[in-house]
Amino acid sequence: MAGAQVQKVKEGDDTFIPIPGMEEASLKIYQSQVLLPFSLANGSVHAFLGPFAGQNTKRYGNTLLPEDSTTLPFIYSSEIDLNLFGDTTKIFRAFPPVKERHLSWLARVEASMSSEWKETGIFEFIQLAKFDLHLFDPQMLLSAIFFWNRETRAFEFPCGFICPTLLDVAAITGLMPIGERFYPDAFEEEISIKDTSISWDKKTYLAFINAHMGQPGTPVSPSEHIAFLMYWLSACVFCTPSLQVPKYYYNLAQALHLQRKICLSKLLLASLYTCLDEASESLARESGPRNLSGPLWLLQLWLNALLEKKLHLPSKPIPICELEGARLTTLTPRKRLVDNFEKYIRAILSFTDFTEDLAPFIRPNLIGPTWLRQNNQVGSISPASTACGLDSCPGM
Repeated sequence: MAGAQVQKVKEGDDTFIPIPGMEEASLKIYQSQVLLPFSLANGSVHAFLGPFAGQNTKRYGNTLLPEDSTTLPFIYSSEIDLNLFGDTTKIFRAFPPVKERHLSWLARVEASMSSEWKETGIFEFIQLAKFDLHLFDPQMLLSAIFFWNRETRAFEFPCGFICPTLLDVAAITGLMPIGERFYPDAFEEEISIKDTSISWDKKTYLAFINAHMGQPGTPVSPSEHIAFLMYWLSACVFCTPSLQVPKYYYNLAQALHLQRKICLSKLLLASLYTCLDEASESLARESGPRNLSGPLWLLQLWLNALLEKKLHLPSKPIPICELEGARLTTLTPRKRLVDNFEKYIRAILSFTDFTEDLAPFIRPNLIGPTWLRQNNQVGSISPASTACGLDSCPGM
């Protein structure tokens, strides 16, 4: 462009740079640029092409902190209509069923398969199904979801970002944070689904139990064990929105039946993050959230642990069970009042500094499996180190 000739405008004395003759392809490139003129010492005017910042140019957001207002926590909304959250029955339909529905089947299968469950690393986790996982406080859950940031995938508390971690999952469920990765599409079936006696026309929870629970005094067959694990994964772990036992849990149930040491803790945590994203997004809908699914029972127990001291949540005696999750089920408030929104929001906003309350499972009297109590060295971590060392890694 340095060779372009300077011309005079007929109606005045202004100088301009004429558009040179170009092929169509080159002209398109030229039209996406802007001419930046400059003068030399001898008075000659030249120009070079610079970028043209059009209105449709893509903005690259901050990859660490959100710039898109649609991903900000719902608590930043200009108006929050609590009437949208009045019918909590429709919002939280997918919580685990009452324990009485499956206790007999669980006891029957456990009598035959407890050693296999211990070898696989799921024995403690399955014990949680004997407790009141179906209980939840909708106002507490929704108050926390108000603070969920879908960009950072964490709760945006005043003290910083807080989120459930694998340590929290380990303490609540007894699941190890390590293990074999599970790829459903790559899993090679050793027991063909066609060779089992699983009835696929009985998918609702109660119908599935009645169809697959063996008679007293009879041995537990591989088909019955896989069917039980499928029910447990669907109803008590991942909490499917259809309230049915889908086929896609067959491979995972078979892998656990074959004593494959799948890292179930990572699957559980990832599922919780996904359902928190979906729940947070649903808050902004005109109709409000409906039929939230996923392991929100895990969120309830985690919040119980975080708010236990701040809200003085009363606990009740439980049967002997070496698991934090079992104790935390007794902390879930029973009274469901819309006025509790304010109480829970204020409690969350009071976390202006990262305290040991936000790391409830770092303590010497932790209840849990031997490997967790002895190997994670929680007893040697002081509150002082928690305040400074964990401030950069909230939630751990």
